[in-house]
Amino acid sequence: MNPRVSKVVSMEDYKLMLVFTNGEQGIYDCSDLTNFGVFQELNDKNYFKKVKVVDGTVCWPNEQDICPDTLYLDSIKQDASEC
Repeated sequence: MNPRVSKVVSMEDYKLMLVFTNGEQGIYDCSDLTNFGVFQELNDKNYFKKVKVVDGTVCWPNEQDICPDTLYLDSIKQDASEC
C-alpha cells in the first residue's frame, strides 16, 4: 500500500503541496481535473483553497476527493528544501 497524505497546502495554478505519511513531499497538479464533472467547482480559486486532509487523502467541502494512491503515484516528488 502506498503512503497516505498527512498534510496539504494549496498552491497557485491549481497545484497541491502534499506531505505523505512516509515523510516524502510532492506536488500534485489538479488543473486537468477542473474541467471534469464534479471537479468543475475547483475552478473557483477560493473553493480550491478549502482543501483539507481527511482519512489520508485530500478533499473539499462538497466531498470531492482524489484517490490517495493517485496523489502519491502522480505527484512530482520534492526535496524538503523545495517545499
